[in-house]
Amino acid sequence: MSAPAAVVPPAVAVRPAGRQSVARQAVRLWRTRIGLGLLALLVLLAIVGPYLAPYGPSQFVGAPNSPPAGKSVFGTDYLGQDVLSRFLDGERALLVMAVLATALALVVGVVIGLVAAYSRNALDDTLMRLMDVILAFPQIVLALLAVTLVGPHAWVIVTAIALTTVPRVARVTRGAAQPVIERDFVASAEAMGVGRARILLGEVLPNVLSPLMVEASLRLTYSVGVIAALAFLGLAPNPNGANWGTMIQENQLALSTQPWGTVLPVIALALLTMATGLIGDGIARAAAGIDRVRAD
Repeated sequence: MSAPAAVVPPAVAVRPAGRQSVARQAVRLWRTRIGLGLLALLVLLAIVGPYLAPYGPSQFVGAPNSPPAGKSVFGTDYLGQDVLSRFLDGERALLVMAVLATALALVVGVVIGLVAAYSRNALDDTLMRLMDVILAFPQIVLALLAVTLVGPHAWVIVTAIALTTVPRVARVTRGAAQPVIERDFVASAEAMGVGRARILLGEVLPNVLSPLMVEASLRLTYSVGVIAALAFLGLAPNPNGANWGTMIQENQLALSTQPWGTVLPVIALALLTMATGLIGDGIARAAAGIDRVRAD
């Protein structure tokens, strides 16, 4: 009779090696590689773009709505400012605010979701009902309300977007953490007297990172969209500064004669959305085992 197969403890089966395999599997997928490439290009553009601009973002270089000519590769906007220079200068602030809002929402949302999933009592119900109340209001409406009451400051926009994003992150975290908390290795840690914070951060959180990475990519996309929408409505932190949302709003009337002032930021926003979407889709497919054979 053959010897019985060795039993692998659950705590070993779900440790960081699994997360690393998901990350490696995701990078092997063509959609993830394309998304990472586009995102890297846009991030690089945000870093070095202002230094590559042929003119200052507020410098008048020609007649309003002039077609492409000379150094003005994409022509001028409605005031006679260089479209390319404003485009290259307008991404950094938008991207930084979106990343900060998403990061803040992830930290707060993950903490709330983990605490709610682990408590299994009235605290869970209280936290989730509070998240439901915030979710009842559209994200853009709450952002508009905050900006209208306090002013279009960068910290107000970041805080408002983060606040409206927290419930979505919390619910995803709670849903992913609940089955993990029921695993035997969590009960073993509790029996050994391991503290609650250490269990949540060391045992539960590492096992819910895959859905959280997918959620982070989605939240970053929505944050970029809300910030651009606020700028389009004239609620940018610096109304006179270069901003992709502001550029779309300012140059939409000349779309038929000089479209680059509007089309260029629209294309860039679409590429940024596509990049984060492809990355999130790649991580989700890798975690679910989809396309595993074709990726090798």
